[in-house]
Amino acid sequence: MNNKNNSGINSVSFSLHMASYQNKIIIITAPSGAGKTSITRHLLKKFPQLAFSISAATRQVRSYEKNGTDYYFITLQDFKQKIQHNEFVEWEMVYEGKYYGTLKSELQRLWDNDKCPLLDIDVKGAIHVQQQYPDTSLTIFIEPPSVDELKRRLDSRGTETPESLQARVNKASYEISFKEHFNKSIVNDDLTRACAKAEEMVREFLKI
Repeated sequence: MNNKNNSGINSVSFSLHMASYQNKIIIITAPSGAGKTSITRHLLKKFPQLAFSISAATRQVRSYEKNGTDYYFITLQDFKQKIQHNEFVEWEMVYEGKYYGTLKSELQRLWDNDKCPLLDIDVKGAIHVQQQYPDTSLTIFIEPPSVDELKRRLDSRGTETPESLQARVNKASYEISFKEHFNKSIVNDDLTRACAKAEEMVREFLKI
């Protein structure tokens, strides 16, 4: 009899544990070059409770990328079909014919594995996700020390033309104007300090 009761208690305890991260989402967002990818990687290493949410993309796979690890690479036709079937939490055509999005099935996959999804997405997508999960999401906006510093960082990559660099800087200035929409913001003037601040925010959100 005691064994049976204990078994029941254990089952309830297990169910509560499995449900602990249901619908909880952490979103890191920022203009390009502000450092969100570095902070995202740091948080994933620091917290085993988190798991990276893999985005879907229609662009070609790069030589160093793996389907199902870096992105879910799907055709433009499949992507548009998923839009029609309402399978995305958020999606955007970032460039002409190049679509990116977060699948609802990806979030559910992580929740089913008792993980809290960590999303590294752009500002527009972050706002869309936050609107759908207003009470169970933590949105952290990573801000560069200044637009001039952001321009310097982007330029130092050596991957931009003068035109594309200016376009990115203009977009960044526009995106920074939305920082008040998010729960938290971090000025990334020092990566170590920024990572420490992000850690503190995640601990508070997950209550760990």
